[in-house]
Amino acid sequence: MAVAIIGGCSSTSGNDATGQSGDIQGEALAECLSGQTISAGSTLNISTTVAPITSIVANVAGGLAKITGIVPEGTNSHTFEPSPNVAVTLAETDVLFANGLVLEEPTKELADSNLPKSAALCELGTAVLPVADYIYDFSFPEDGGKPNPHLWTDPKLAIKYVALIRDVLVKMDPANAAAYTSNAAAYTSKLDALDAAVTTASATLPAEDRRLLTYHDAYAYFAADYGWVVVGAIQPSDFNEPTAREVGDLIAQVRDSKVKAIFGSEVFPSPVLEQIGRETGVTYIDVLRDDDLLGEPGDPEHSFLGLMQFDYVTMIEALGGDATALRNLDITDVAPDTANYPQ
Repeated sequence: MAVAIIGGCSSTSGNDATGQSGDIQGEALAECLSGQTISAGSTLNISTTVAPITSIVANVAGGLAKITGIVPEGTNSHTFEPSPNVAVTLAETDVLFANGLVLEEPTKELADSNLPKSAALCELGTAVLPVADYIYDFSFPEDGGKPNPHLWTDPKLAIKYVALIRDVLVKMDPANAAAYTSNAAAYTSKLDALDAAVTTASATLPAEDRRLLTYHDAYAYFAADYGWVVVGAIQPSDFNEPTAREVGDLIAQVRDSKVKAIFGSEVFPSPVLEQIGRETGVTYIDVLRDDDLLGEPGDPEHSFLGLMQFDYVTMIEALGGDATALRNLDITDVAPDTANYPQ
């Protein structure tokens, strides 16, 4: 078990997450663009994994495709095992958008057996991120073979997701290419505004306060791009709770780290963090979420943009910064979100 509150992270040296060599990024990109063009007058059938990806895809598709999510919100996406009835959905899918970086392996295995030969399995993260930029850290040690997969919490990388989703939809459904291109451009503008707001709000914190101690290790790529440091993640790599001895070590490390707040997860409630907060006097905030959107489907805040605004306002204000730039964002979707989000 790996439980650590230490600085630094590492990247790969050219092999993929399972130790096999090859052009992992190039192969993933080719697979994303391998789906056959649908027949004229047909509706593109899209499946997605985690809710943030579903929301991003829905904004680009703009109601012109049928979108079905697979991973229920509030579920641990790292351990999620799809039920057999998901095979029926996959058998009718033209393209499956997943995150990749070894996040959704059970779903990927089911897809390999059930997607039509004409369909594409598009692992967005694997396709947009060079292997050399993979981050291995506290909860995702390199010897475990699984890099940190949380690219979507970094607005700069989310913008790359949008561009690839657009390219896939345009190729597979050229009749609606103009709409997909327009939606992607409008949504990218919103993500550019999010990017700028995160930069502005982060700058209201001195560098020594832009330090994150979290339970779930979901912000490594964000931290690298926006001048933050993830000083640690308390959730072990096997997703079990730390032992009593490890908790004692963590309490000592939290005191030494001098962080102003500990950030827990809505999806991973942890009595360990509550105990650490009590015994160290550090503020404990347990509302962050990385793949569970706010509210319910249909609510204005139930969106990727709403999720990112909420998380970064929470972090920056808890650490003493000014999140006005983030609070002033327009987080409305650029197109109707007609996706099916399993609950």
